[in-house]
Amino acid sequence: MKIAFHGAARTVTGSKHLITLKNGKKILLDCGMFQGMGPDTDDMNRDFGFDPAEVDYMLLSHAHIDHSGLIPRLVKMGYKGDIYCTHATRDLAQVLLMDSAEIQEDDVKFSNKKRSREGLPRIEPLYTVEDAKRSLEVLKPVKYQHWFRISDEVEGMFTDAGHIIGSAAVHLRIKENGRPVQLTFSGDIGRYGDAILRSPDTFPQADYIIMESTYGSTLHTEAVPSDDALLDHIYDTCIVKKGKLIIPAFSVGRTQELLYALNRAQLDSKLPAVDIFVDSPLSMEATQVVKSHPECFNKTVSKLLETDKDPFGFPGLHYIRSVDESKALNFRKEPCVIISASGMAEAGRVKHHIANNIDNSRNTILLVGYCEPNSLGGRLMRGAKEVSIFGTRYEVKAQVGAIRSMSAHGDYEDLRQWLACQDPREVKKLFLVHGEYEVQMVFRDWLVKKGFLDVAIPERHHEVGLT
Repeated sequence: MKIAFHGAARTVTGSKHLITLKNGKKILLDCGMFQGMGPDTDDMNRDFGFDPAEVDYMLLSHAHIDHSGLIPRLVKMGYKGDIYCTHATRDLAQVLLMDSAEIQEDDVKFSNKKRSREGLPRIEPLYTVEDAKRSLEVLKPVKYQHWFRISDEVEGMFTDAGHIIGSAAVHLRIKENGRPVQLTFSGDIGRYGDAILRSPDTFPQADYIIMESTYGSTLHTEAVPSDDALLDHIYDTCIVKKGKLIIPAFSVGRTQELLYALNRAQLDSKLPAVDIFVDSPLSMEATQVVKSHPECFNKTVSKLLETDKDPFGFPGLHYIRSVDESKALNFRKEPCVIISASGMAEAGRVKHHIANNIDNSRNTILLVGYCEPNSLGGRLMRGAKEVSIFGTRYEVKAQVGAIRSMSAHGDYEDLRQWLACQDPREVKKLFLVHGEYEVQMVFRDWLVKKGFLDVAIPERHHEVGLT
C-alpha cells in the first residue's frame, strides 16, 4: 500500500491524498482546491498529479473548498465512482460547489476579455456549472460512527471532527496480507468547546495517521474572549470613529459563528445599535444548511433552541442579495458592519468592500480566521502598508485588526487532545499535512517527544510505501 500527497503538502490548501492498494485500487481522500497561492494557483489546480479516471473510490472529509473544490473537475476528467461523505457535508457541498463553478465561469469570462484585448488565446474554466451538477449526483451520504463497505478489501467510517457542520475524520479499515490495517485522516480538526458544534470524537487505534497541522505551533487563547473583542471593534469603529467595520468571513463556519456571537450579545443587551449586513448570497444559503442540521450542535446551542428559534438572527441584521444592493453599501455614509466572503479576502464581494474602504482611517478591516500568507488577508495581517486589489495599488489607511482565537481550526492543544486517544507506540507512521512547513516542524518535534516514533512532513506529489 502506498500514499501520495498531491495537495496540502507543506502548505494549507489543496487537500488531496491518494492511497494505492496492492491490488492496484486507488482511494482518494479529499479533492480540494489550492487557494491564495499567487500566480501559480491556477496551474496547481489544473494539475492533479494523477489520472482521475484511474481513481476507484473517494471519501470527502468536509465541504470547505480547499477540501472539495476540485471534485467537479475530478468527475469532468473521468472519475466514475461514488464520493462518500456525511449528510451535512453533502448538503453544504451542493451549495459551495455550485457557487465555485459560477466563480470559475465568471473569472474566466473576465480574464478572456482582457486576454482578447492583448491578443492572447482564450482559457477554459477549471469546470462549469454543468460539471458541478454532474459531480453532485455521485455524493453518497453516510452516518457518523458507522462502518460502511467500500469494497471487498476496504471499510470506511466517519467520526465528528468538530470543524464545520458535517466535518469528519476519515477512517479506513483495509485488508492486506490477510490482516486489517487501519488508516486515519483527520480532515480539519475543530475546537474542543466550540461555541456551536460538538467537540471532536475519539477514534479507534490507527496504524497510520494523516493529520492536519494548520495551528501546530499556535495557542488561540487571548487575554480578551473573542466575543468581547468583536464587540470592542464594533464600538470603536462604528460608534467612536463613525466608520465601517469590514469582516472577511468564510461563508461556512465563520459567518455562523459571528452571527451566533452577535445574537448572544443582543440577548444580553451588549450589541451597539448599528446595522449589520451579511453581503454574501452563499453565506445566506450556508446558514440555512447549518440551521437544518441541529443534530451537529452542542448541548448549549441545543438548549438555546428551546427559547430562541433562530440563534443566528437578531434585530438589525440584514442580508444583501443583489449586486446592486451590495454596491449601494459603498455609498452608505452611516456606520455599519459588513460581513462578507471570502475569509482570506481573495475573492467575492468582500474584496470590493476592502477596495472601497481601505483608504479611510475611520474604517477597520477585521480578520477573523486563517489567511494563507500570500492571500490579500494574509498580506494585511502581516502589516502591509500597500496592497494590490484588482490590479490597482491601495495605501492601507484603515485599521487592520485580527481575532486569532476565532478559528474553526484547533490550536496545538486541540490537536494534542485529538491524538490523546491513540497509543503512540502503535502508530507506525504519522504524516503531517495542511500546514506551513515551519509550523509543521515545531509540531513534529512535540510529537516525537510524546512517543510518535516516525513523523513525516511530505512534499507535494511525494509517494510513500506503507506495507
